[in-house]
Amino acid sequence: MRGLLRAYYWMDESLQNGLEDAGFRPRTRTQTMILINISNGIARAAELARVLGVSRQAIQQQINDLEEDGIVTQIPDPTDKRANRIVFSEKGAQLIGAAMETLREAEQVLAMRVGYDSLEQLRSALSADWGSVIGNKRAPGRKRTVL
Repeated sequence: MRGLLRAYYWMDESLQNGLEDAGFRPRTRTQTMILINISNGIARAAELARVLGVSRQAIQQQINDLEEDGIVTQIPDPTDKRANRIVFSEKGAQLIGAAMETLREAEQVLAMRVGYDSLEQLRSALSADWGSVIGNKRAPGRKRTVL
């Protein structure tokens, strides 16, 4: 578990450095996770809160901060008039493009450091079906734990 957490921090800090080099302001880890989930199609604050295991109020504050910075915008959800969808602005789309490039570069550096075979094994292990959560209990507040 420590290895996964260390790997996550390594990638997140590499991402933050790459975004800063591309002219973007650094983001919090929570904001990074929100942006990743939005790019994966999760576009409602309530769903983001469930996936990340934090309160809807905490997520909404982060979304408001991202909106103030011009990264995302909130638009009415056409399927639920009570909800908004979070979408990337033009600046947000540029940020995601820079993020993807940074992550590709980070993977190349990682491959050179640990070897291409090791990186491929890591990808394979992380994308494999791990089955249901042991004990079938989920963290409090989370409706789903795996995307």
